[in-house]
Order: sequence, then structure tokens, then C-alpha cells
Amino acid sequence: MINEQIRDREVRLVGPDGAQLGIVSASEALQRAQEAGLDLVKIAPQAKPPVCKIVDYGKYRYELARKEKEAKKKQKTIDIKEVRLSPNIDTNDLNTKATAARKFLTKGDRVKVTLRFRGREMTHTAGGRKVLEDFAALLADVSVIEKAPKLEGRSMTMFLAEKRN
Repeated sequence: MINEQIRDREVRLVGPDGAQLGIVSASEALQRAQEAGLDLVKIAPQAKPPVCKIVDYGKYRYELARKEKEAKKKQKTIDIKEVRLSPNIDTNDLNTKATAARKFLTKGDRVKVTLRFRGREMTHTAGGRKVLEDFAALLADVSVIEKAPKLEGRSMTMFLAEKRN
């Protein structure tokens, strides 16, 4: 809210240099802002009384947008990459999949390891769990198990995350 949009009876006024000017009526605060050739901007509407500052509104909005942009730049998005296995996977194939997962983990991504059971393989879920545990053991130096192997329908899933030092 700026200038005439501020309807509060009293506001805590902050000057253009950041100095506290005390609690004044909204009309007096607006008058002081106009004398300075600037705008009256409500900064903290939830405070009692609300805090208003005398600033150049265009510059104020520009600064806020710049701060937001900087905060977004510093954010790191973590993707989830998936590696699919089968219960009767051979050791060399398992090593190949582990190498791919290692690449994902070193980049900072989380890895979802999915093991699909087809047909009669459902009766041997313990073997599938063993495959997932072996896979996690291959990557133990760079990863930690974030979510233990869990059977959901016909697939067993496990999440691995990069090991933090």
C-alpha cells in the first residue's frame, strides 16, 4: 500500500535515511512524504501500529525485485533421477547401473532405485530386496539410503541421496 491507500489512523514512521520518526497520524506521515518529494509505503502492515517508510516507490520495488532474483539464483533445485532394475539382474549390469547412479549422485541429484517384479517374480520379493541392498552397498562411499526399500504394488523402491561430509 502506498500514499492515499494507507487508511490506518496512526503509523510508525521511518524516514528516507532509515531513522525512526516516531508514531504519527497517517495524514501527517503522507504530508511529510510529499514535502520530501517521495512516497509513503507501508512496509509492515501486520505490526501494531503499522510501519510506513518514506521512500521512492519505484526504486523500492526495483530493490525488492532484485533481492528476489538474487535469492532465486542462490537456490539449488534437486532433481530425482530414476534407475530401474530387475530382480534377476546380472552383476555387470548392476555395476553399469551403479555407475550411472554414481554420476547422478555426484551432480547432487537424488536417485530413485526402482525394481519391477513381473509375473511369478512377485513370490521372490526377498531376492529383490537383496538386489537393492547390494546396489546401495556399491554406492555406499558416495551415497546414503534416504528411504529404505519398500514394496509398493509390483515394484520395490528405494531413495539414495548424496553423502554429506
